[in-house]
Amino acid sequence: MLSLFTIISFVSIRLAMQHLTSLFKCQVFTALVCLLLMGLPGQSYAGKILVYPVDGSHWLNMNILLLELHKHGHELTVVRSSNSWYVPEQTKHYTSITIPTSHASNLEDPEYMAAFLKRNIEIRSRDRSLSSFVALQQQTLTLLMEAHNASAHMVRDILHNKELVKSLKNARYDMMLTDPGFAGGVVLGRYLELPMVFNVRWITNSEGHFAIAPSPLSYIPTIGSHVSDKMTFVNKLKNLLHYSIGQYIDHGITRPLYQGVISEFIDPNTNIYSLMQGADLWLMRVDFVFEFPRPTMPNVVYMGGFHCKPSKPLPPGLEEFMQSSGEHGVVIMSLGTLLGSLESEISEIIAAAFARLPQKVIWRHLGERPSAVGSNTLLVDWLPQNDLLGHPKTRAFVTHGGTNGIYEAIYHGVPMLGLPLIFDQFDNMVRLTSRGVAKVLEVTALDVDTFTQALRDILDKEKPYRENIRRMSQLHHDQPMKPLDTAIFWLEFVMRHKGAAHLRTESYKMPWYAYHNVDVLAFLLGSITAVALLFLLTCRGLCRVACRKRPRDKKTKDKVQ
Repeated sequence: MLSLFTIISFVSIRLAMQHLTSLFKCQVFTALVCLLLMGLPGQSYAGKILVYPVDGSHWLNMNILLLELHKHGHELTVVRSSNSWYVPEQTKHYTSITIPTSHASNLEDPEYMAAFLKRNIEIRSRDRSLSSFVALQQQTLTLLMEAHNASAHMVRDILHNKELVKSLKNARYDMMLTDPGFAGGVVLGRYLELPMVFNVRWITNSEGHFAIAPSPLSYIPTIGSHVSDKMTFVNKLKNLLHYSIGQYIDHGITRPLYQGVISEFIDPNTNIYSLMQGADLWLMRVDFVFEFPRPTMPNVVYMGGFHCKPSKPLPPGLEEFMQSSGEHGVVIMSLGTLLGSLESEISEIIAAAFARLPQKVIWRHLGERPSAVGSNTLLVDWLPQNDLLGHPKTRAFVTHGGTNGIYEAIYHGVPMLGLPLIFDQFDNMVRLTSRGVAKVLEVTALDVDTFTQALRDILDKEKPYRENIRRMSQLHHDQPMKPLDTAIFWLEFVMRHKGAAHLRTESYKMPWYAYHNVDVLAFLLGSITAVALLFLLTCRGLCRVACRKRPRDKKTKDKVQ
């Protein structure tokens, strides 16, 4: 017979085990719930964001941010033109507001841009004379004028639509996310009085930093100058010339086109440049492993290479081609989204040069197949650029110098051969050549021998290009946060705090003479001048009194004698 103590002990142990089992089940359940909640997008700071993008290649950058914001649970509304070529109306990660407009931007038309590029190359093929320079500038100014005109008309159409404006106000958005390359979104965001964040590198007239930070022309290159931060006297003159062209674009084209709508709906005493300077935050698509060092401001967040990511496995056909290259590896060539092919004469030169290489080549080429294409070259209509650049068999990248492709090459450590075509591509290649990670050739002066030798230099293990780009890639990766995570944090920061005014300088509220202390200097100069004149007048008066007194003194002396 069991003792009473034994029975009590047995019952106690059984009850304790049941309690522990229940507790364990409860803890497991709690842990599972926590894990599930952790796997969901954060809901605590989910906000409503109004997005006003720029079409064309700029949209590719903006859409990457929108996809990530959608993953974090934010509600996105994109304002798009009815003529938009790149920005889709129907998609899963945002809702759209399509604005009917008869003023189509030329940037929304791939055929127009292809014709623009062709004309640009034709002008450069002539010579390097002053007339060619003027012709190139006129072509660029015409394109910018038409694009800004379309942008200004679109935002005017929006603000004249009372029902649409009322619905935008009633939506109570937490923030406006826009690209100020063309400034319709800047005007709309200011009219709705929303905190504004810019996804930016270039603005309406120049490189984005010039709007917000001190930018000495002695070592800060401006767009189009094609100079580095180590300038000779001639380079400084060239930099000043292109800065002056940028100022003409700003004062002669951009401001007048937007001023009418700003005066009508916002404030006749302000202008588009001041509205841009009033942004809460600038998400700058810049990394200083690539960009030249320069002064900055606290409301500028750097996210250069935010679109880069590890490579994914290639489709079987491409992977087989890559592996067939053996120890020599593969050269990748792509000229971006706007231009799939060059003039047939240039394409023949490139094809013939590729045929001389022991490497295999994957070339994104549209149009007629060059007759000189060798057996080592694969022509494709489209290629997974990031995945190819991240492949261990890739040895070099032939590029037009677009920012997206450059950062992908930096991310994966691939040296480059540049064939810049338009806009900032020339300036981008200047930055890469100064870092020793690329060579650049003028596309209008190509020949087979020059192109072949440039490729062999890039591919040569004894040359510093490969080691330099690996070093550059290491620096780019060595950051406390990924650039995309940094961008998302600051976007949510602006929403949480209803703006970031404490990071913004007051310079945008100042007239130019106050910003440069002209009023203070004028006051000091005037005061010094007044004191100097008073002193001179006093001296002159004393001299006159002295001169009048001397003759009297002399007469008095004569009388005494």
